[in-house]
Amino acid sequence: MELDELYRTCRSVRRFEQRPVPEKVLHEMLEHARLVSCASNKLPLRYIVVKSPDMVAAMQPLMKWAALLPPEIGAPKEDELPTAFVVMIQAAGAGAFRDVDTGIAVSAMTMTAWKEGVGSCIMGSINVPKVRELLHIASADTPRLALALGYPKQTGYTVDVPVGADIKYYLDEQGCFVVPKYQMADIVRIV
Repeated sequence: MELDELYRTCRSVRRFEQRPVPEKVLHEMLEHARLVSCASNKLPLRYIVVKSPDMVAAMQPLMKWAALLPPEIGAPKEDELPTAFVVMIQAAGAGAFRDVDTGIAVSAMTMTAWKEGVGSCIMGSINVPKVRELLHIASADTPRLALALGYPKQTGYTVDVPVGADIKYYLDEQGCFVVPKYQMADIVRIV
């Protein structure tokens, strides 16, 4: 996939086929996250790959899916759950730009996954104490995001809207996620 197509088509996936993400794809995602830029080269992130079916099932109730939709619409059903998670952990002393670094790394992982046909959903609303307990994460480190992964069972697309329009995502008649995005002319000013 060309870079432009990657960015235009990579949308959050919340319904997954039940086939595992290949080791090769997970490795490439983590390699790209490891190599991307980070502030002062602090290398503030650690990763835990959750891929055993039992551990993936244990992670599922610790995630809050699609905050703008009712759970019965936004959350995956039993046969649509992700087949893996990557938990992103901000190590102790990660620095003032730790969230920027986390954003850069998770973007690298989502784009790498999508290039290989693997969908993802960045989970920011996670039960941190329970994730810490389940994955035995040190108290000095902070689980910040979980990246849900799997082959997509649904699709999504963007629609252009003017600034001020409703930007809540929604499902269309076919069950696809529709994601409103402000038009370029409304958000960019060149001086």
